[in-house]
Amino acid sequence: MKLQLAIDLEDIDGAINLINQTKDSVDIFEYGTPLVINFGLEGLQKIRQAFPDITLLADLKIMDVAEYEVNQAYKYGADITTILAVAEDQSIEDAVKAARAAGKQLLVDMIGVHDVAKRAAEIDAMGPDYIGTHTGYDLQALGETPFETFNTIKQAVTKAKTAVAGGIKVSTAKQIIDAGPDLLIVGGGISTVDNPSEAARQIKAMMPK
Repeated sequence: MKLQLAIDLEDIDGAINLINQTKDSVDIFEYGTPLVINFGLEGLQKIRQAFPDITLLADLKIMDVAEYEVNQAYKYGADITTILAVAEDQSIEDAVKAARAAGKQLLVDMIGVHDVAKRAAEIDAMGPDYIGTHTGYDLQALGETPFETFNTIKQAVTKAKTAVAGGIKVSTAKQIIDAGPDLLIVGGGISTVDNPSEAARQIKAMMPK
C-alpha cells in the first residue's frame, strides 16, 4: 500500500516546501488539478527539477485528446497521470496505450460516475494501472465520503490496482486502510494541518508494509 499526497492549494514554492516536509513518509506526490490550472505543466517541470527521484502524479483529469495530453504530462516530468472514467472508452484506451508506450502509469478517476460497479468493471478490462474512487470537494461539503464507493470498486475490479481519495485525514484513515486500497490519497488531511510531516508519518504508520 502506498501513500499519495495531493498538493492542490499551494504555489510552486509552497509545493516544494511541502514535499520537503513530507518526503520521508509519502510514496507519490500529486501535482493537483488546481496547480495544473494555475501554473501549467511548467510548474510540474520545476518540481521535477527540484526532486529528480520522487514519484510524481499529474492530476490532469483528461477527457479528450488523451494520447497527446498523457504524453505531455510525461514530457514535463510526471510518472503517473489521470484520465476521467466518464471519458469516452476510446480516450481511455488511447491513454492506456500511451502510458504503456512511455513506460509510465495511468490512474482512471471515477469522480462523477453513478453506476460505479459497471463502469469500474468496464475500465478494468481496458488495462489501466489504477482505478480510483474520488469523493470530490463539492460532495465532501455535503458530508459524503469515499468509503462505500470504494468497497464497490474493490469488488468490481480484478486486474487494476485500486485507489481512494476524498477527505481522508489522520482520524479517518484507519477505516479506509482496513478496506485494502493499493493507493491511499490524502490532501488537506496532511497539507493543511499544523504539522504536515507528523500527519504524513502517522498515516504511513497505519499502513501495512
